[in-house]
Amino acid sequence: MAEDEQELDSSELGTQDYWDKTYSLEINNFKHHGDVGEVWFGEDSALRIVRWLSTKPELVASTDRIIDLGCGNGMMLVELHDEGFTNLTGVDYSQNAIDLASQVLRDKSRSHITLQTFDILENDIADLGSTFRVAHDKGTYDAVSLNPDNPKEKREKYIKNVKEMLDPQGILIITSCNWTEDELINHFKIYFELLHSIPTPSFRFAGQTGNLISSLVFRKR
Repeated sequence: MAEDEQELDSSELGTQDYWDKTYSLEINNFKHHGDVGEVWFGEDSALRIVRWLSTKPELVASTDRIIDLGCGNGMMLVELHDEGFTNLTGVDYSQNAIDLASQVLRDKSRSHITLQTFDILENDIADLGSTFRVAHDKGTYDAVSLNPDNPKEKREKYIKNVKEMLDPQGILIITSCNWTEDELINHFKIYFELLHSIPTPSFRFAGQTGNLISSLVFRKR
């Protein structure tokens, strides 16, 4: 991290208690209304990633192992499956998220997709079985960064553990609304090199152009 770069202000979004409560409510909403809950960063964000993956058979085969880190309601797994990827695993540290994802996948006849309660900062990577070709993260690194207890230490552990769960030259696709592209490249540079920046919607304000989110593809060194 650059010397002048600061950690994010802590937030309840960085705590497991927040997500347990959130997914408890979403389970109830799904049960009574069929609402799968919020799709973080919007459906377009997920579709951009799935489309990019589907055009890179030289990097990712349809049968390669793909893990969704912080899978939430499981909708990213549904999108990947519908695009033809067949070896999918979703993990989340909130049991309520896994319970919701199980219900959503069963409702959409995708119950064969693997789900597992797993805390990337606390559990043994070996518990996931063999390594993965692709790890996908849409907001989980953000949540780790917002933790009120030693966020820098947790971020660094997250990065190292993602490296450990990937195949040689494995791919990490990460989407963040809290860190810029340059910041993410700096955070991950020890173990990863930037492979591609997936275009995201931009905005213009006071003569400056920026992006609301960063969506990057890294390759393990």
